[in-house]
Amino acid sequence: MSRIGKHPVPVPAGVTVTVAGQQLTAKGKLGQLSMTLIDDIVATLEDGKVTVAPRNDGKRARTNWATARTLVNNMVTGVDKGFTKNLEINGVGYKAAVQGKELVLNLGYSHDIRYPIPEGISMKCDKPTSISISGFDKQKVGQVAAEIRAYRGPEPYKGKGVKYEDEVIVRKEGKKK
Repeated sequence: MSRIGKHPVPVPAGVTVTVAGQQLTAKGKLGQLSMTLIDDIVATLEDGKVTVAPRNDGKRARTNWATARTLVNNMVTGVDKGFTKNLEINGVGYKAAVQGKELVLNLGYSHDIRYPIPEGISMKCDKPTSISISGFDKQKVGQVAAEIRAYRGPEPYKGKGVKYEDEVIVRKEGKKK
């Protein structure tokens, strides 16, 4: 039995969730998200709570039960509060700035990296060494953060590069004489 899947997803005030067959839609103040559940999972809306349950006792239904519940929870939380990922830039001369609809990164290459900001995502650079990525779709926010980090990932000797705010870089010892 899934321990996560058993818990219903509470729908906060200001968010409307509609269930039409296998199609589930959440609409809130930040936007609208929808997803299609697999045939082995059934979702019901009762008393302001979305309950996800397996349709049968098959292996596929049991393995996707908690995943479907977590995706529904992320949709409801996203349209209500949104999600934020913070990145830090370490290194001499490394910096970032938002210019219009682009994020301009200077990461030690011979050219600036211009990253177009996708729809539904907003970015802020309070300091030249920090980037805040926010949006209502958790998957999209994480994907954008991962793409920016991939331009210059943190290296283990000096820790230079782009890293997540809460990421711990395991440092290596340098050369010995």
